[in-house]
Amino acid sequence: MVKNWVKRTPEDFRFTAKFPKVITHDKFLIDVEDEVEQFLENIKPLEEKTLALLIQLPPSMEITPGLENLRNFLHLLDGGFRYAVEVRHHSWFQDLAYNFFADNDICLVWSQLAKLSTPPIVTTDFLYVRLIGDRSISEKDFGTIQRDRVSEMNNWASEIKNVEGGKGRGRSSEVSAVMIAANNHYAGFGPGTVNIFRNMIGQTELSWQDQEHIQRQIQQAKQLEKEQQFSLSNTLSKGQKRKRQSSLTEYI
Repeated sequence: MVKNWVKRTPEDFRFTAKFPKVITHDKFLIDVEDEVEQFLENIKPLEEKTLALLIQLPPSMEITPGLENLRNFLHLLDGGFRYAVEVRHHSWFQDLAYNFFADNDICLVWSQLAKLSTPPIVTTDFLYVRLIGDRSISEKDFGTIQRDRVSEMNNWASEIKNVEGGKGRGRSSEVSAVMIAANNHYAGFGPGTVNIFRNMIGQTELSWQDQEHIQRQIQQAKQLEKEQQFSLSNTLSKGQKRKRQSSLTEYI
């Protein structure tokens, strides 16, 4: 599946990928050598097209013992990738965490959640902004903007402009790239949110008018995944099937 992502995307297409939930949320980064090795091995074909791998920490993980878990986790990582950490507990918002990320060349993700907003501290030479929101918008309403997030987005756009102007907090003078991610739960339509944000930072909108072509691509990708899973099911034992299917779900 990952090899097909490489083949089916243009040369200038770039990815970010999130570490599987079993590593971050189920096992809290502890005793995960096998899981990390499997994930990094499977994602390796995407290395040249990957901007960063995301380590999203659960909301329950406070800075203590979270920092200790991270310290012990770092030696498992592949130096060929860049890394970003998304913290979701307010106890992380202090110099102890900012210095740790900066010293280890890890990006502190700027995230906008339902009840939490990360301070815009720069810890490495790229920014990763994730506009996530909550899950109060029904999936049946996805496809159009459902909620006004303009004020929040203006704040993030201003912070990015501050960094561009050398007025950011932290290592802002080193930043050379910014990534923005928005899901449908944030305002109802991730691509629409992206275009609103692009306008705010002076970029042109992307066209989403060719929906029929996009839907064909989605269906082709789903069919390809079904064919791959069918092929796997004919070659793996029952126990291997369950493990493989779980892994694929986590990667998706």
